Amino acid sequence: MVHFVGAGSGAPDLITVRGARLLESADVVIYAGSLVNKELLNYTKKGCEIYNSAEMTLEEVIDVTKKAEAEGKTTVRLHTGDSSIYGAVREQFDALDTLGIEYDVCPGVSSFCGAAAALRAEYTLPAVSQTVIITRAAGKTPVPEKESLVSLASHNSTMIIFLSMGVIDKTQAELIKGGISADTPAAIVYKATWPDERIYRCTVGELAKTAKENKIEKTALVIIGEFLGEKYDRSRLYDPGFSTEFRSAAIQ
Repeated sequence: MVHFVGAGSGAPDLITVRGARLLESADVVIYAGSLVNKELLNYTKKGCEIYNSAEMTLEEVIDVTKKAEAEGKTTVRLHTGDSSIYGAVREQFDALDTLGIEYDVCPGVSSFCGAAAALRAEYTLPAVSQTVIITRAAGKTPVPEKESLVSLASHNSTMIIFLSMGVIDKTQAELIKGGISADTPAAIVYKATWPDERIYRCTVGELAKTAKENKIEKTALVIIGEFLGEKYDRSRLYDPGFSTEFRSAAIQ
């Protein structure tokens, strides 16, 4: 059996209880070494075989998994954050399906959630934004034309941009070209929830300058939106003048 486990956003105690238990029971762990906090490997038992997938191809990962399965061992494939976001898991699922190897998925805390916690922010503020766009800039990995930053920026929604620090100049330019004002609040969150987490607040027009001045080249999220500002409407959910399924309005 293979368990795909989301490692969480960085801090080793932000893995789920289920994920930690699966790590504790694993005979083989294949972890995304370039991004996963290695302290999570402390959950593994003595004698567990550890492989770093940053040094492996898909074929090598599958070969290790096949061997473990043939030996009746339990494998944990440990991915950063939640594996459903930029986790390259679909190709692994398909390979295991072809081989008839059973697997399941344990969700994790994505770094975009960790970044919101670090910022003490709410992405979906009433009258400000009720939509969150999770995306990346085109680089070595292209994006569909309809999902270009220029296109997505036209919505002026909250945006969480992954994997784009290496092209931060282009990212900034495309956001502004798409219609986001240069003075829109922004933040760069480096290694959210890790011990060396850093937060840099700026504006969209200052993103590239901020990244370069602070030598942030990878492992960071670009967060954009007016939710980082001061103005928003109070939620009706807790408004005394608003009735819900569970209580009547206290003020008429």
